[in-house]
Amino acid sequence: MATGKEKILFITSNRIGDAMLSTGLLDHLVHKYRKSEVTVACGPAAAPLFQYANNVVSVIAMEKQKKSGHWLKLWRDVVATKWDIIVDLRASAIAWLLLADKRYVLNTGKSADLEHRVIQLGRLMDLDPPPNPRVWLAKETRALGAELVPKGGFVLALGPTANWTGKQWPAERFAETALRLTATGGLLEGARVAVFGGPGEEDMAAPVFEALPADRTINLVGKIDVGAAAAALIQCTYFIGNDSGLMHIAASVGVPTLGLFGPSREEHYAPWGMFGTFLRTPESYDEIVGAENYDYSAQAPSHMRSMTVDAVVEAAESHFKGLFGG
Repeated sequence: MATGKEKILFITSNRIGDAMLSTGLLDHLVHKYRKSEVTVACGPAAAPLFQYANNVVSVIAMEKQKKSGHWLKLWRDVVATKWDIIVDLRASAIAWLLLADKRYVLNTGKSADLEHRVIQLGRLMDLDPPPNPRVWLAKETRALGAELVPKGGFVLALGPTANWTGKQWPAERFAETALRLTATGGLLEGARVAVFGGPGEEDMAAPVFEALPADRTINLVGKIDVGAAAAALIQCTYFIGNDSGLMHIAASVGVPTLGLFGPSREEHYAPWGMFGTFLRTPESYDEIVGAENYDYSAQAPSHMRSMTVDAVVEAAESHFKGLFGG
């Protein structure tokens, strides 16, 4: 029961996708404890997701350091506070090294193997149904999104990058898909194409820009943070992307979203919500990662080449028409 200005420490993921999925849990907390003061600790790339969240008074961006030095720094930053609630979604030791009245520490075991991450997070606080992820945006950020993707006709959003090359559908296939969907008679005839990606992912997305007409393409790769990306995605008609943080943001802001899966589990990470769906490779996750020649390296080639453009176009058309008719 809320008693006053509860001090809450919310430790979430370094990765944008997992951090995005945890926003519903934070939203539940600040609605339950309406006068709370929340400190969020997360990865630097995910920090803008929480900057304008209700009741958040501080966002600690945890830059990874050698020998887990980032955890020691976090402990030093927060040890002087007596916390009413600590939520630790990274199952670190820090939750037990601080003074707190309540602790919620996520520990996903075998029982959660086939559960979506959002359901796992909801169970941490016995929430059924689990709280939906959400995005908090400042007025200025919303205005920036409208400036980046101005209104006027359909806009197809693409997320051709990912945090690992093995789960990237080839960029040239994203381009071919966009050309087919936006061609005369296509699902999104005449649509502009907005291409999203993070800093350092420009080369991954380059084949998309090489294949698409420049006058109908909006290049947002490496140019904006995740908050501005969310605002820009609100302006879009449909999103197709790899399993990534951008995919989860798109679904969370209500954009019809098609997520593409290969060497990651859709059971855990399919786009959440009524506007999301997924397509996976003809091979299951276990078949891909269990292959004799499976490459775990950072430079691994795409493990999603068996997914065809035909399959993605058909999935997008079926999903869109299922939502909006036609």
